[in-house]
Amino acid sequence: MMTPLSIDASLVRAWATQLNREHRDAPTGASLRRLRFTVVFILGVLLFLAGRAFAETNADAPSSRPDAVIDLATKEGVDLVKGQWRYSDTKITQVDFKAAGADKQPTGKSVKTYDFVPHAGGADFDDSNWERIEPATLDARRSTGRLCFNWYRINITIPPRVNDVDLAGTTAIFQTSLDDYAEIWVDGELARAPGQSGGSVIKGWNAANRLIINRSVQPGQKIQLAIFGINGPLSNPPTNYIWMREAKLEFYKDGIAPVAITPSEVNVEIIRKDPALDTIVPPNPKIFKLAEGFKFTEGPVWDRRGGYLLFSDPNSNTIYKYSPDGNGTLTVFREKSGYEGADITEYGQPGSNGLTFDREGRLTINQHGNRRVARLESDGTLIVLADKFEGKRLNSPNDLVYRSDGTVYFTDPPFGLPKFFSDPRKELPFSGVFAAKDGKIQLVSTDLTGPNGLAFSPDEKFFYVDNWDDHKKVVMRYEVQPDGSLKNGKLFFDMTSAGTEDALDGLKVDKAGNLYVSGPGGLWILSLQGKHLGTIIAPKHPHNFAWGDADGKTLYLCARSGLYRIKLNIEGIRP
Repeated sequence: MMTPLSIDASLVRAWATQLNREHRDAPTGASLRRLRFTVVFILGVLLFLAGRAFAETNADAPSSRPDAVIDLATKEGVDLVKGQWRYSDTKITQVDFKAAGADKQPTGKSVKTYDFVPHAGGADFDDSNWERIEPATLDARRSTGRLCFNWYRINITIPPRVNDVDLAGTTAIFQTSLDDYAEIWVDGELARAPGQSGGSVIKGWNAANRLIINRSVQPGQKIQLAIFGINGPLSNPPTNYIWMREAKLEFYKDGIAPVAITPSEVNVEIIRKDPALDTIVPPNPKIFKLAEGFKFTEGPVWDRRGGYLLFSDPNSNTIYKYSPDGNGTLTVFREKSGYEGADITEYGQPGSNGLTFDREGRLTINQHGNRRVARLESDGTLIVLADKFEGKRLNSPNDLVYRSDGTVYFTDPPFGLPKFFSDPRKELPFSGVFAAKDGKIQLVSTDLTGPNGLAFSPDEKFFYVDNWDDHKKVVMRYEVQPDGSLKNGKLFFDMTSAGTEDALDGLKVDKAGNLYVSGPGGLWILSLQGKHLGTIIAPKHPHNFAWGDADGKTLYLCARSGLYRIKLNIEGIRP
């Protein structure tokens, strides 16, 4: 994030004075004309630069007067958000690491370096045993002094109102100032961009950090804040301690959401279970946040002809388009992407979910509210490919993939219906996997209660389906028959014992046949033999993903309220 460019008014006056001095002997009319031209030119430059600055800093926190404020340095403020400040010192430790190799990455010889504990930025970090501190004591001197670091953590719940201000849909800002430096994690994420000053990272010596923590908060929403304190300057550790000058939440109405941001690197953890993962995930992988402020992101697909990504926000009934050129741009591709009914307020996810392209490059859409699979024609009309089976309406088509012969396969759990499995609108007694072609729809599996992600192996001999079911987190594999049917369904991989609240969602395959599955805790990578190679753990759980960019090696991640990407070493299968 860059600082908006500005030119001081005194500089403009100085230019005008110098211009008049240079032309003081010229006729008065000519001088005035030159002065007017110069002023207009300067104003034009300022407007141009201001426009560029706005385009490059659209993720910066507003600085105008907020509509509401909550002071988290007071008991009243902390009680209002149902919070509790917790505190911990840190300890510097020596750890094993790798020196830089020929690739300039940590692939060289083993070395010793330094780290600190605890790493408490993660949203799910357990701070229950930490010291509880009163908000009025945030300015107490803490840590051990000299070269030292510490943590402050608080979980907040957005209240319905502050005085007479309704907070629903407002943009929430957190501002703090630590003596001497601070870094701020929001819901387990530390996002940063080249040249960024402040926000989530250090602003300057004893400077305030100010950042957007959510672009459209809702009453009851929970947000986790972790503030890392740093005593400085580091090159000359001072004989003092760390303390917090301020901590407040500000709320602004009429926020802009969602929005593309300058691609910002976020924290990522790689669990390497097998050396084969090294051929897939680089030794120093980077995940970048690209856009934020969505209700929920799903169903991405890369348009190879246009060089952009399409993805759904089923909660807001919209398909978005993200173009990665420059710092990236975000536009609405299609509104009412999944439902036009008058009872739309009853639905949690009425919009589109899975997206893909057929052999002719036509976008195919799974529409939750309309309960159908539809194809978007070049003239903007929608052609229904499947909406009923044996006279009964489908549940809510979820994910989809094309076979090379033009058959579209899709999963049909009831997750798009307002009351899911118990919804009175539900007509089919099962959650099926279907195949549709030339107006004919074929039921190919009823093995799973919540069939979700699906994909073909590179040679299309096998078909994979995963299951959104907390009690049966499995990936199934089937043999594909010439007529498009499936047989010999077998358990390919079972994640049920992995725990966490996440069941299985999106599923993709690379050209080597490895599977990428949205599973408990992160993005699981499985070999074609069914071996767990490793897991990519991002700050926000990726529920679905798509291979993109020119070489097909970038995996775009739809992770809850944001859009991200990670560059891998291998090309993926894509339409």
